[in-house]
Amino acid sequence: MGFKYLKDAVTLKLDTDKCIGCGMCEIVCPHSVFLIKNNIAVLTDRDKCMECGACSMNCPVSAITVRKGVGCAYAVLMGMFKEDGCGGGPSCGGSGCC
Repeated sequence: MGFKYLKDAVTLKLDTDKCIGCGMCEIVCPHSVFLIKNNIAVLTDRDKCMECGACSMNCPVSAITVRKGVGCAYAVLMGMFKEDGCGGGPSCGGSGCC
């Protein structure tokens, strides 16, 4: 079982009308949030999204939007560079998601 974040808090959106089924989202997503079914992307569990932005940056038709940096992915990445919060590691500003 993979990590899940706050229920229904993720900013991830998929516009299936724009999707061409290229599969890039499925390839780049670190938490397997996407799956290609019948030549179109579907969300397997959007609560697994860590809002890293890889899917939206790699979608050639802009069918995916996500406000990268607002979720736990941002806290994890910033925790690598800063020496504050959670003993020098990731910190979500006290929201408890990490």
